[in-house]
Amino acid sequence: MKKIASIQYFNLLVGASVLLPMSLAAQSSASSHQNDAPNAQGDAPNAQGDVSITIYNNGQSLIQDKRQLNLPIGRSKQQFPDVSARIRSETVTLSGPGIGIVEQNFDFDLLTPAKLMEKAVGQTVTLIRTNPASGKETRLRAKVLAANGGVVLQIGNNIEVLRDDGLPVRVIFDKVPPNLRARPTLSVTLESQNGGQTPTTLSYLTPNLGWEADYVTLFDEAKQTIDVQGWVTLTNKTGTSYRNANIMLVAGKSAPGKGRRNFGGFGRLGTATIEQAGTESNSRERLGDFYLYPLSSRTTVANAQQKQVSFMDVKGAPARNTYEFNVGRFNNRDFASASSVLKFTTSKSGGLGDQLPAGVMRVYMQDRRGDPQFIGESLIESTPLGSSMSIKTGDAFDVKVKSVVEVRKRINRSRWQTTMRYDFTNARSNMIMVDLVQSGLWGDVRIENQSIKGKRVSADRMEWPVAVPANGKASLTVTFDTRY
Repeated sequence: MKKIASIQYFNLLVGASVLLPMSLAAQSSASSHQNDAPNAQGDAPNAQGDVSITIYNNGQSLIQDKRQLNLPIGRSKQQFPDVSARIRSETVTLSGPGIGIVEQNFDFDLLTPAKLMEKAVGQTVTLIRTNPASGKETRLRAKVLAANGGVVLQIGNNIEVLRDDGLPVRVIFDKVPPNLRARPTLSVTLESQNGGQTPTTLSYLTPNLGWEADYVTLFDEAKQTIDVQGWVTLTNKTGTSYRNANIMLVAGKSAPGKGRRNFGGFGRLGTATIEQAGTESNSRERLGDFYLYPLSSRTTVANAQQKQVSFMDVKGAPARNTYEFNVGRFNNRDFASASSVLKFTTSKSGGLGDQLPAGVMRVYMQDRRGDPQFIGESLIESTPLGSSMSIKTGDAFDVKVKSVVEVRKRINRSRWQTTMRYDFTNARSNMIMVDLVQSGLWGDVRIENQSIKGKRVSADRMEWPVAVPANGKASLTVTFDTRY
């Protein structure tokens, strides 16, 4: 008896590549010797076994799928449905006692109504048209001539276009083409020495399954503390769902990848600064130069889904809000806004106590009513344990800074002396601190004079904390001795 595939209400718009809703009832072959029953929740059948996924920051993932096969002795062809539709077939390995791979094929041409019609070009199908007034059905045999943006049929001596004329139409196909699959399927020809029930592990790499870190930070201005909730955002665009999977995240760049997605809201994201890179370590597992973040419990990552899972929850870590103005060169600069920044550390003592995977940190503060309000976001790099962080949340409305070159003179053939004055204004009703940052201080730069004592925070960076009175002004003067 022939297999019958039926498309209910198959309608195509003439002159447009639009496929209207339709239902498909078609038989398709299941995986050989696989447990393919629906799960307890009534979801669609799934042939995967015990799945473990290692997800890297660059959008690549390693899938390890442990399945039980009932193998005959000798050569046989086994099918593995429910692999990634984006599988990198050249990375596939199948391991198990007493088996070897002879040949493998990946069938990614999936069974859809449109594909079914495309594969029927040159073949004969049955049209069933229903009279909406009487309900009487009429059956016609038709040859499919084309299916490019519309379906062209030959019915007897007439050429017709199957179009959306409001009449119910069904198209019945005699069979499902052998190279169309209901699910992405890997076919493997094996040689088995022993046969019988054999545990196997199918491993492969796939793109389009990635993760990103996001941080929700609530700053308590009165207590000068932060609460940080770290979230992993998993995105699955592989064409396949992975159910009850054991997931391991790898933090670090394993290969060049695309940049972060474009975020809206407050315009372009600022970039967080690691003022001082940390030198601490902890017991977190490493893989080469990468850190591993295993999810605490198994989870399902459905196809075309984003899922968020918590991986960090820190309460009451010390932090301070301040203002910062960064000067890169010795030159005159008109009044410009200082940056509003949040400063904290990732150290085990008095900090967040963990390494931070690269991601986006969003900062909130409570208003007078106690409601958290969003104030800014910044990209952060992969940050070692023990680092001092400076998160820019925006530009200050009421705090301005101006730089003035007061004196610049040559001391000798190789040395220059430059005196800089930095003027600060504060239109707020409270005293504020501004960290004046002078960067680019490479080489044997010497500070000859300074009206406020500063500190060197890195090889090319110095900071001066400047107190600016409420509704007032302040100035800082520094004399530099440099080679240029």
